[in-house]
Amino acid sequence: MDAPLRLGFSPCPNDCFVFHALVHGAVAPDLAWEVTMDDVEALNTRAADGALDVAKVSYHAYAYLAHRMVLLPAGGALGRGVGPLLVARDPQLDLAGATVATPGGRTTANLLFDLFAGAEARRTVLRYDRILPAVARGEVDAGLIIHESRFTFREHGLHAVRDLGTWWEERTGMPIPLGGIAVRRDLPTPLRRRIARAVRASVEAAWTDPAASEAYQARHAQEMSEEVRRRHVATYVNEFTREVGAEGRAAVRRLYLEAEGQGLFPAPTGALFEGDPQPQPQPAAAR
Repeated sequence: MDAPLRLGFSPCPNDCFVFHALVHGAVAPDLAWEVTMDDVEALNTRAADGALDVAKVSYHAYAYLAHRMVLLPAGGALGRGVGPLLVARDPQLDLAGATVATPGGRTTANLLFDLFAGAEARRTVLRYDRILPAVARGEVDAGLIIHESRFTFREHGLHAVRDLGTWWEERTGMPIPLGGIAVRRDLPTPLRRRIARAVRASVEAAWTDPAASEAYQARHAQEMSEEVRRRHVATYVNEFTREVGAEGRAAVRRLYLEAEGQGLFPAPTGALFEGDPQPQPQPAAAR
């Protein structure tokens, strides 16, 4: 057996659902794993620091990692009706002059907020699970929420001011790319492809026996009710998780071109997904 690969993913139910079979040896038992579970922004940082071989990262963060990591076609979070919500105590909140808590500078939520409101909008960074309480206590005017918070914000007396996923879908007609599974490009090609097959097999195993990962999900999301865990998986795990497909790939490219168009960062070039051919350069007008 090879030396353990350093794998990072979040303790959220969708990631536990996706990776349960993999990390428990139900698929690809020839691969060994050293697992780190952490908040998505922490995983973005760990991947940037080279501390992980395989990592769930925000698509925003991946733009800065593309030169040394490649995305897998399976295992990620991308879809419709899954975007971050902007919530506040006041449903008529005027963003002008408001301070918004975001879940991290290189989360996709923060990138969408840049595209929606402009990079100069006032914001402060809080870990995603601290945003709802901070908004409810009046420490910030609004919060950009992700993960299970979209199912629980009303329990804090808050209102949805804007659904940035819906905003993106109306603007582009495309699903929103949230997070993908990235692998170090300097791993041998046969190993990268084994990892890609293993992650896809883990997704397939999860769908074949959805109950198998329930205890694993519950152990790592202790403050989340069973109903919220199930809604979480149903929302963030879909056909794009099995295979990102042509539509998903196009959505990822569009996200980066939108960011480049607003001067946020250069769109990554080259093949973004494992096994994809190098894209042909396009003239600026074709973009």
